[in-house]
Amino acid sequence: MKPVPAVTLWWVLLLVPRLGATRTGSPEEASFYYGTFPLGFSWGVGSSAFQTEGAWDQDGKGASIWDAFTHSGKGKVLGDETADVACDGYYKVQEDILLLRELHVNHYRFSLSWPRILPTGIRADQVNQEGIKFYSDFIDALLGNNVTPIVTLYHWDLPQLLQVEYGGWQNISMTKYFTDYANLCFEVFGDRVKHWVTFSDPRKMAEKGYETGHHAPGLKLHGTGLYKAAHHIIKAHAQAWHSYHHTWRSKQQGLVGISLNCDWGEPVDISNPKDVEAAERYLQFCLGWFANPIYAGDYPQVMKEHIGRKSAEQGLDVSRLPEFSLQEKSYIKGTSDFLGLGHFTTRYITAKNYPSRQGPSYQNDRDLIELVDPNWPDLGSTWLYSVPWGFRRLLNFAQTQYGDPPMYVMENGASQKLHSTHLCDKWRIQYLKGYINEMLKAIKDGAHIKGYTSWSLLDKFEWENGYSDRYGFYYVKFNNRNKPRYPKASVHYYKKIITANGFPNPREVKSWYFKALETCSINNQMLAAEPLLSHMQMATEIVVPTVCTLCVLIAALLLMLLLQRQR
Repeated sequence: MKPVPAVTLWWVLLLVPRLGATRTGSPEEASFYYGTFPLGFSWGVGSSAFQTEGAWDQDGKGASIWDAFTHSGKGKVLGDETADVACDGYYKVQEDILLLRELHVNHYRFSLSWPRILPTGIRADQVNQEGIKFYSDFIDALLGNNVTPIVTLYHWDLPQLLQVEYGGWQNISMTKYFTDYANLCFEVFGDRVKHWVTFSDPRKMAEKGYETGHHAPGLKLHGTGLYKAAHHIIKAHAQAWHSYHHTWRSKQQGLVGISLNCDWGEPVDISNPKDVEAAERYLQFCLGWFANPIYAGDYPQVMKEHIGRKSAEQGLDVSRLPEFSLQEKSYIKGTSDFLGLGHFTTRYITAKNYPSRQGPSYQNDRDLIELVDPNWPDLGSTWLYSVPWGFRRLLNFAQTQYGDPPMYVMENGASQKLHSTHLCDKWRIQYLKGYINEMLKAIKDGAHIKGYTSWSLLDKFEWENGYSDRYGFYYVKFNNRNKPRYPKASVHYYKKIITANGFPNPREVKSWYFKALETCSINNQMLAAEPLLSHMQMATEIVVPTVCTLCVLIAALLLMLLLQRQR
């Protein structure tokens, strides 16, 4: 998830006539496909530990780099918000499992907090048994409600001590500490967890954490830090996969994969070879950066060529993109039982040559510009537009590029319009309908997609955007100490898709939309009445006891006066 470059606003004026010339019969006009998903297709929702749990320093949990980042001063997060409490999910497990049951999902994708399990990040130092028990009880509760856990080992919350002592993912030692942590998780949870995700969206974590500094740990090592971090993350993934494969797979029979996020890149002019090459380059720098080593043994050739050439022009003796040894290539290749894909939107891509004298950076290394079509539906975010047809193209690209792997969609969703507390989220319903239908078309094309995870169960802490963006099916009232959850219209709509396992016929699908809007109007009234209910609760908890106490005191005083008169 990244903002549109500022240059977009200028370029988009040039883009409109070009699109008109090259997009006759555009995919946006493609017909809706009515049909059902394969038997056994798994439907779910997702979240991550740091974004939802809160309880940041409770029950033995250590600090993470995101705790340190959000506590380190003003300007790091919109509104200077923290996730110290977030959705209070640590204390509301049973309530949230009821929401999963209400949605009728088959699986729930969530992440473990490394510092909640290992406070220092190092297994040899200390294992926090309270953290182990929390997740063990949670997994048991999910299974007891017929919800399959899909567990992410790392969703960006590195233990802070590993950052302070070793420099985090800039240090190769992270691969050992991560593997030790992964092995502990396999050991204590693997008898019940059969789907493991090593890393979630490592590209954004590397780029924003070590290139732009917008994410924890907030480093700006332009053109170098993100490639080094990614290099170590890929090695850590491979070590964890091999460890599971050799030690745990035979007895636990589980699967281990990785989840990679990428938007689709479409050439502005499909008749222009430079635009076609730029769009391919966009995908390789995005998805191929991590997928290619795992499925083919090395970085994409276009990455090696572009970064190597620019490094030489910048006077460097070696490429800023690290190299894998022959032994490492062989070790990394094939280390995925499934490919997890996250996807939210699409960009038009056109070529642009950035001079090397501008200095090293990931953006300049790609030699391209990302554009948007002003006709795309704007969901209220600065970067997220609804472009369903790009989803089908990305799924088919991954299917052909990486040898028809089993795929799970791990993240796909739409944010709430800014400053809106309206529960009738028509835009999210339209987004779900369009994107899920394009996924169904991709399956008909031959893509081997096993499950879909909509993002996300709850509104939650959205990293540098604080609580301003809302991706949840359930609206969370963050300024209420109880953090109440309210279902949006999309809850009803998604539940209908799950129950029908797709889109049975036009009449039924149309009825889902209107029924969903009917339910949300009632929920809106509940949300509007919430301040009154809070005041009533306060009256019950404070005013009523106070009045009763005064009454007792007054009665006692009157009794004393009465007794004195009788004397």
